[in-house]
Amino acid sequence: MLAQVQSAHILGIEAFPLAVEVDITTIGETKTEVVGLADTAVKESRERVASAIRNSGFRFPRGHVVVNLAPADIRKEGSYLDLPIALGFILAGEQGNPIVDLDKVLIVGELALDGSLRHVPGTLAMSILAHKKGFNSILVPEVNAEEAGVVHDIAVIPIKNLNDAFNYLHNPNAYKPYRTNFQELFQNDGHTDLDFEDVKGQSHVKRALTIASAGGHNVLMIGPPGTGKTMLASRIPGILPELTFEESLETTQVYSVVSWKGQNQSLIVKRPFRSPHHTISTVAMVGGGANFQPGEISMAHNGVLFLDELPEFNRATLEVLRQPLEEGFVHIRRAHYAVTLPSRFMLIAAMNPCPCGCRTDPKRVCRCSIGDVQRYINRLSGPLLDRIDMHIEVPALPFHELAQKQPSGPSSATIRSQVQEARNRQKGRYGNTTILNAYLDTKQLRRYCKISDTAQQLLLHAIEHLGLSARAYDKILRMARTIADLENSESILETHIAEAVQYRSLDLKAI
Repeated sequence: MLAQVQSAHILGIEAFPLAVEVDITTIGETKTEVVGLADTAVKESRERVASAIRNSGFRFPRGHVVVNLAPADIRKEGSYLDLPIALGFILAGEQGNPIVDLDKVLIVGELALDGSLRHVPGTLAMSILAHKKGFNSILVPEVNAEEAGVVHDIAVIPIKNLNDAFNYLHNPNAYKPYRTNFQELFQNDGHTDLDFEDVKGQSHVKRALTIASAGGHNVLMIGPPGTGKTMLASRIPGILPELTFEESLETTQVYSVVSWKGQNQSLIVKRPFRSPHHTISTVAMVGGGANFQPGEISMAHNGVLFLDELPEFNRATLEVLRQPLEEGFVHIRRAHYAVTLPSRFMLIAAMNPCPCGCRTDPKRVCRCSIGDVQRYINRLSGPLLDRIDMHIEVPALPFHELAQKQPSGPSSATIRSQVQEARNRQKGRYGNTTILNAYLDTKQLRRYCKISDTAQQLLLHAIEHLGLSARAYDKILRMARTIADLENSESILETHIAEAVQYRSLDLKAI
């Protein structure tokens, strides 16, 4: 007998329909074949499924069993097909007569040997697929219910074991759909305890990071060791606006397909802060691999990617950042797949001014030659530096500033309110929360970043003096637009241009 169960497979961070067809022929030797480009994990499901069926009280079919995973020309990976395969075995063996329309139920889950279900990655993407394709319900492991239940337009049925799944097909009214209360998740979220007022001094750096956070600009901090670069970077998520539901859904979909989430939440409600070590590989940074996983740049989507000791990173690893920094997406093409992942993040980078780190420290002697410094800086390509909006010098602090007991500067809550007001002005201007000043294209720059003749002359003089590129010209205009928004000014004034220019002045100074 032939039975067909609907499931899904993950490619990148998206889910696609998949049909599990099981055909049992009682004539011939007893064996099971899995066809349809199944990987090792899927083929091994034969043993897990057989034990789960027997231990759940069902009869394992005898005869020649063929399991086809359609479409057959796409590689299937992972263990989430255990449950649909097991149900296919049972139904093809004529051990049940379901009353639900099997073409309207999407089923996923990994089976333990006793028939219980374990967590599987990607259930959020599968739930979104079920809604888009018009399924009535989706059966997921109980531990995945809160994640899948974020999609309220589909009946998400939490299943504990194989018996529960079988019983649902015969008595669906006995099971109540799960709906995630995402409003409660957002309400219970608290901002990080790391506060900007804990960082002594560095008022000009805090001002620059406020501008960067308000407009979504990328930042490079240059300074000796111990001046607070890492402290400042780690506190940036605390001054960024809260994630919108749409942003949270996008971010969660990326984390959902990662084997290890690193989060105890079904819905990501805090902006990610990713800080990979400088030994990270190119594949780990951009994503991909034999068993596909999103890279750090996608896991930082809608959040912050912090690269400490920037020149110590492999140059090829840094160069893969160039396209995502411009487009907000990364396109990955491999032998067996081609995917596009979101990667709109704030890049915050930090580096020393020279190999020993003492070049700009007034109290320590630099031991590096001019050639050493030049080689150190040359580890970073010009095109990459050109894509970083703001270059900020972080100087060593005098003792009297370090010894102050009073809070130094405004708190993260105060800065966050300023950043939120600036972003509200951008939302009102562009009519879209996903468009920030840092993302404006050429046409939008001409429309929204008009400046006076005197400001134009100041900008052109600065460009010629510093030898900056046309891209740097656009970035200065975007920064000036953000500075004007922070000051509640619809017009871009000369003072806004002057402040924006100083954040590019380290192009030559650092070299």
